[in-house]
Amino acid sequence: MQADRTSKPCADRRIHRRPVPHESFRLTQFSAFGLAEPILRAVSAEGYTTPTPIQSDAIPALMTGGDVLGTAQTGTGKTAAFVLPLLHRLHSRQIRPARRHCHALVLAPTRELAAQIVDSIRRYGRFLRPTTALVVGGARPGPQIGALSRGVDIVVATPGRLLDHLGSGAVFLEDTTAIVLDEADQMLDLGFLPAIRQIMAQVPAARQTALFSATMPEPIRRLANAFLNHPKTVAAGPVSWPIDRIAQSVILVDPATKRGHLIKTLGTAGVDRAIVFTRTKRGADTVHGHLQKAGFAAAAIHGNKSQGQRDRALGAFRNGGVKILVATDIAARGIDVDAVSHVVNYDLPTVPEAYVHRIGRTARAGSQGTAISFCDPTERRLLRDIERLIGSPLHTENWSSKAPATASGDSAASRGIRCREPKARTRQRREARPADEAPDAGLARMLCPH
Repeated sequence: MQADRTSKPCADRRIHRRPVPHESFRLTQFSAFGLAEPILRAVSAEGYTTPTPIQSDAIPALMTGGDVLGTAQTGTGKTAAFVLPLLHRLHSRQIRPARRHCHALVLAPTRELAAQIVDSIRRYGRFLRPTTALVVGGARPGPQIGALSRGVDIVVATPGRLLDHLGSGAVFLEDTTAIVLDEADQMLDLGFLPAIRQIMAQVPAARQTALFSATMPEPIRRLANAFLNHPKTVAAGPVSWPIDRIAQSVILVDPATKRGHLIKTLGTAGVDRAIVFTRTKRGADTVHGHLQKAGFAAAAIHGNKSQGQRDRALGAFRNGGVKILVATDIAARGIDVDAVSHVVNYDLPTVPEAYVHRIGRTARAGSQGTAISFCDPTERRLLRDIERLIGSPLHTENWSSKAPATASGDSAASRGIRCREPKARTRQRREARPADEAPDAGLARMLCPH
């Protein structure tokens, strides 16, 4: 995951700044953490030698066995910050998991993020070969039950499907001594809280708990503290700030011209690979269709897509088969794709923290990136909320009186993005609604269908 790589609606929206440890107090080599030799060998094989600030702060804290609340700007290595100590913990214990039990549990809000965490565990644990189980909705439960029945070192799960397996007796958490909540602000939002409480109630009180996220509003922080025991707080950078390598701008547009301005923007030289975010699933399908008609090679991902459709869309985007991915906020958390040059917010998010996660899909692993947000008159309040969250105004251009300059015959191919012929839409299998279209009270059920 690129987030691992090195130099890597609440009522109160105020920014709460915390002091950042001085660089001189941070360990600057992975070898200084005391990690097991097979783990260090795997880290070296991945090409990493210098830990990022969040890794330098969180890994030593987790190695002591205490609870940790970690926040860092997106794309700075949060996944490795908890995966490496988790692997070291399992290696030190050398205890085979009992049938239908696991030693460690990682919870994630989306299936895509859970799959990426499993991939990270396998890469960093390549010389330890820990047993893992990916437990998510949208996939057949049979293979998951089979994997859990044998006992596994680490279960990576979305809450909804995990609750299914807990209820059926396919897995028990009595032997689980470490639990990680990734993207903790979303995990602990009101919609996820009941599911999280049910899961945490089945984990022994004598456990290590870690929560990580790019944003941590104060009310969510208070909820997190209910699950933590005297946690050490590590904050590598100002909370809720996007990384400074992203050039951010806002374009004021009229609703009727937004679509044309999007096509114009994506046809600009330098847009090599882009993610376009919409607020709703229907909006994603509509934008995707218009981009294909305009000649762009594009794919769409949202909660109404089957797991196979989502995997194929992400795979095509990763391998360069398509250059534009249209997505709802389901893709904003942790999706790590190399060399995303641009993020375009076709619709502004209703929750300002989602803005930070959206634009964090670009400028990863030390690269530069561009984030462009369209804002029509109905979204001005959302823009003010975003600026209040990040603590500064965004550069704004007013295109509301301009018609998009897209001449007929100006194909996407001539603008530098490879085209393909539009394909017939495949039938979409109905899944749970994602958070961008649903009230918070049902968030857990919607993002973690089962």
